[in-house]
This record gives sequence, structure tokens and C-alpha cells, in this order.
Amino acid sequence: MDKYIGKMLDNRYEILEVIGRGGMAVVYKAKCHRLNRFVAVKILKEELAQDEEFRRRFRDESQAVAMLSHPNIVSVYDVSRTGDVEYIVMELIDGITLKDYMERKSPLGWKETVFFALQIAKALEHAHGRGIIHRDIKPQNIMVLRDGTVKVADFGIARQAASNNTYNMREAIGSVYYVSPEQARGGHIDNRSDIYSLGVVMYEMLTGRLPFEGDTPLAVALQHINSVPLPPRDHVPDIPKTLEDIVMKAMAPQPADRYRSATDMIRDMENFRDDPHYKIDVAAVHPVSAARSRDPEETQVIQYSSELQAAAQRKNAQRLKTAAAPVEEDDEEEEEEERGKRRISSSLIFTILAIAIFAIGAGFFIFAVINPFGSDKKAENETTLKAPSLVGKVYQDVIADPEITEQGIIIKEKTRIYDKDAKEGEILSQDPKAGEALSEDKVIYVEVCKGAPAMEMVDVVGQTSRQAELDIKNAATKAGITITVQTQEEYSDDDAEDTVIRTVPEKGEELSDGDVVTLYVSMGPEIPQKKTPNFLQWNINDVTRSEVKKYGLTMGSTTEVESSQPAGTIVGQSPEPGNMVDENTPLNFEVSKGPQQKEVTITQVITLVPSEDDLTAPIRVVVEVDGEVAYEKEHDPSEGTVSVRLKALEGDHEVHIMENGQTISRETVTFQ
Repeated sequence: MDKYIGKMLDNRYEILEVIGRGGMAVVYKAKCHRLNRFVAVKILKEELAQDEEFRRRFRDESQAVAMLSHPNIVSVYDVSRTGDVEYIVMELIDGITLKDYMERKSPLGWKETVFFALQIAKALEHAHGRGIIHRDIKPQNIMVLRDGTVKVADFGIARQAASNNTYNMREAIGSVYYVSPEQARGGHIDNRSDIYSLGVVMYEMLTGRLPFEGDTPLAVALQHINSVPLPPRDHVPDIPKTLEDIVMKAMAPQPADRYRSATDMIRDMENFRDDPHYKIDVAAVHPVSAARSRDPEETQVIQYSSELQAAAQRKNAQRLKTAAAPVEEDDEEEEEEERGKRRISSSLIFTILAIAIFAIGAGFFIFAVINPFGSDKKAENETTLKAPSLVGKVYQDVIADPEITEQGIIIKEKTRIYDKDAKEGEILSQDPKAGEALSEDKVIYVEVCKGAPAMEMVDVVGQTSRQAELDIKNAATKAGITITVQTQEEYSDDDAEDTVIRTVPEKGEELSDGDVVTLYVSMGPEIPQKKTPNFLQWNINDVTRSEVKKYGLTMGSTTEVESSQPAGTIVGQSPEPGNMVDENTPLNFEVSKGPQQKEVTITQVITLVPSEDDLTAPIRVVVEVDGEVAYEKEHDPSEGTVSVRLKALEGDHEVHIMENGQTISRETVTFQ
């Protein structure tokens, strides 16, 4: 059994069961006892918690998702650490993964594919707009709810787009079947890497198969780098041509040939959904068949072997050669094909090419990078690097611009504001300004336009949560926009329960279509939590109000129940022992009635005693058992004696016999 099951984290989250396992963490279903709701708790695996790199990745995830608030992204409620346990608290999703959904119903129809893909793209649009790249988009990380809503989960290897995304370590992180070519090479990535992965997911939804498969992760990675998949319509001819073009454009090997942003991809999908005759421009690609042999794997580390490095170097060298002598390159490829037809060992060719390319790459590196004949000039350029002019440009274009990224310049989004005179995504200001010298870290902070404001946030502080939500949505309706309202509950000593304490954004701040407003709603004063004691097997007579009060609780109800335990024994308790409850919570008990006894019938012979005044007068006989009348009847004195059958539970009982109101006998009788 998992060691966390049944445990309480931070005296708040009770771990109930395991609902998922990933490469870095285990996800549990848990109950939040403060808010009385079920949540998902992701705990970093114990064997990884000792590794600073894994702890950093885990913290990166929490920082990444904390920036996001969108209907198609799994919400994060809390991030904490208790002892050696690092965990994230998220909303509990009632649904299945898109992978499970596809396994039950594959391939999907084009309308359903577009329905799901649009939601995924909108989640990416939101994340990319805040500088977050997911880096692991795959069906296993996409949840499908019962109503068809899609939520993107697991930002475990997400990175901020403004951070350094060129990996010097010889590994790439991701799911090899969905990874982009640049991510497979361990090179620079941006938002277009996520778009490539979304294209692969759409390909799989439409065709029921992956674009590239192989015997090893390396084989699949090489196909992503060097090949183009068969068009989806080669597998399923009924797929609309425009939708195929959208998928192939998303999966273009070169990032520059893909959609510039999720927004552009959404626009094409929505236009196609509304008009099936809609066409898009897409660069021509040549299909290359791929070997198929095994199912997709989970997120993994792809170790860079000399083969993969050689493949990457060969591709770079080919691009350089193409610019200088395209005809010779074609001849070389034809010669390689001829050599393949003559069945010369492919491994020998690979080795020779790798050595040759390495030599070319080394020479290129020495003269283009080290540049021994111009090192002084290079050093001078580095020290005098000036900030380029970014104001007026689109943020997504800037962070993907090779002229900027290849100089090592890092663009960081400082804030987003509304501006009626600029378009959404446009850079409004930068620091340092254009032409100013950059610091050693080469970071430029930019202010980005959120679009034109449509309304100002209304004042709802002090209202009930329901009234506040109505006022905000009514104002949004008048402005012709859609606003999502979400609530976060918190304790407050000064505000009544269900009262809005504050809002984000605040009163007077500008809102635009699609924005999210968070209402912080009071739960009233925080009630101290108490742990319920264990009174099971106690006698109810020993549990006094003062005894219960010692634990910060109050005496509740007592109910008798059938039980084999002795009478008065506490056999049930609510809340159960060990639970954390609010102070002064009533403690209710179930008490045993005692072992069940059988009923016994005995015969009691009574002698009739006539009255001295009238020997013939009727005699009224009354028999009581434990004070209850068990027999009452008049008899003629001539009968002499009367046999009375009495019933009672097995055991000793008091029997009281009276004639005409006079006690004849009162004694204890054993019923057996």
C-alpha cells in the first residue's frame, strides 16, 4: 500500500488514493478538509526529491501553471512543501485522457478533431501569451471531460519562453512520438514547438496512427528530424483537404514554415469549421514513409548518441551546401541512393558521413565561432551589443526571431496592459531602450499590449458572490464581450461568509473579451481544527460533556443500535476518530442495546382466595411483570386456582400478583 494513503498534508489535505503516475511525480485523489472538496495532489517521487535538478523542474511546473488561468487548462489551487514532501494541489478532473478516448474511438471524425484541437490550441494561446511553452503536448496530457470540454494538464517540463531554451546538456526532454525536430535535437525551442506537437496529436486523431514510429526512441527522433510524414489523406481519404493542410503546416519540419502562433492556427481552424471550402496556403512537402512497430511511450529523456549528433550535423551541413552548390547536393543524394541500392553497409556509410561532417563542423566552428583571426573584433562586438528596436513589433514574432535569439538576447515580458491605440501582442515599451547597451545577461524587458479595453471592472466588493457574478456578467453583456468569473475562497475575520473581499482585477481596471475575473470570497473567520478522539468501546456513561469538551468538541446525539457488545458500549462514532474537524463540532455516538435476548413463557399457578364477606363474589386477578400489567381477569371463586402464562425476556423479573386489589405475592421469578 502507498505510504501516503490516509495521511494528512499540512493538516488539510487527506490523501485517499492513487489516480496517476508520471515520470516525476505521483498524483493522488485527496480531500481538502478546510473547503470540503476533493482535489488532486501531485507529490514529487521520493527517489527524485533528493535530486536538485528534479526539485527544480517540479518547482518550475508550479511556477508555470500558477501564471495560467483558463477554462482549458487544469487549475492549480495550492503549492506547498511539508518536511521532505513537495506537492501541488490541483483541480480534480472527472474525465479520461484523450489517449484513452482515442483508443475507444479511433480514428475520430474531422469535426470532433477540430472541436478538440481548437480547445487545445486556445489553452496554448493562453500559455504562450504569458511566455509559457508546454514542451510535452500529447494525448496522455490532455483530459476530456464528460461534457466534451478539454483541459491541458502536466506542465511538468514547461519553460518560460523568455528563459534560455538552448540546451547544452546532451539530452532532450519530451515524448519522442510528439516531439518537434528542434526539441529532438536539443536546440532552441519556442511556441512553434508546441504547435508541431499539436499537429502530431491532430494527425493521430484523424488517422488513428502516429506519423512516425520506430523500434527505439532514437529511431523516432531521427525521423522527426529528417523526414516528413505521409499526408493524413493517404491513410483516411475522407479527411478534408484543408484540414490536412492545417495539420501538415503545423508539422512543418522548419519552425519558420509553421504557424507563427496558436492564434493564427485557431483562426484557420475556425474559418474551416465555419466554411468547409476555406483554403489555406501551405508549403509543399514530400512524403517519406515511416517504419511502424510499437506504441507511443511516456515522457522520456532522449540521450544524444553520436548517431543523433551526426544526423543533426548532416542536416546543418546540407543547408550550408545547398546555398553554395544545389546541383552537387542533388548529385550526392542520388549517389547515396545508388550506393544503398548496391547494398553497401548503411552503418559504414553513417560512420564515414559522421566523421566527415564532424570535420566540416569543427572547421566551421573554428572559423565562424572561435574566429582566431578576428577574436579581438568579436570581443569588441560582444561588449558593445546594443538593444534592437522592439517597440511596435509583435511579441511572439520577436521571441522567435533568429536575428535576436542567435545573439543570445533574452526577451522577458514585464507586464501586459490594455491600449486602444495598439494591437494585441504589440510591444509598447522596452528596457533597455533601442540603441542602449545591453547588460551581461542580455535581457530586454518589454511591456506588451493586451488589446483594446472593452469595459472597466465594476465594484462588487462587499456583495455576495452570486450578486457579484451577475453584476460582472451583466456589464460584460452590455459591452458585448464575454468574461469568465471564477471564485477563490479564503478566511476573513472582518467579512461575512460569502462576501466578496477583493477582486482581480480591481475596480476600474480595464477588461477585454475573454478575460478572467477572480472573486476572493470570505468563508468567515477561520475556525480552529480539532482532531477527534477515539471513544469506541467506551461505556456511554463514562463519556461526559466535560470529557468531550477537553478535545474542543461538543456532545452530540446518542442512538441505540443492535450489537453483540454489552449494553451501553459505544460501537459507532461520528465524525470518526482521527478526523480533523471544526472546533465545537458535535460528536455523535451509536450505543449497543446489548446482546439480543430470547423471550420466555412460564406458567404461574394462582390460588383464588374468596372474600370473607361474600364467598361467591367474583375475584379480579391482576399480574404485573416488572411493573407492567401482564394479566387481568375476573374469576369465580369456585375455580379454586388459575394458571396464568407470563412472557418476558430470559432472566430475572419481578412478578406482582393481586386479587381484588390486595397483594397476594411479590417476588423475583427467573424466566428460563
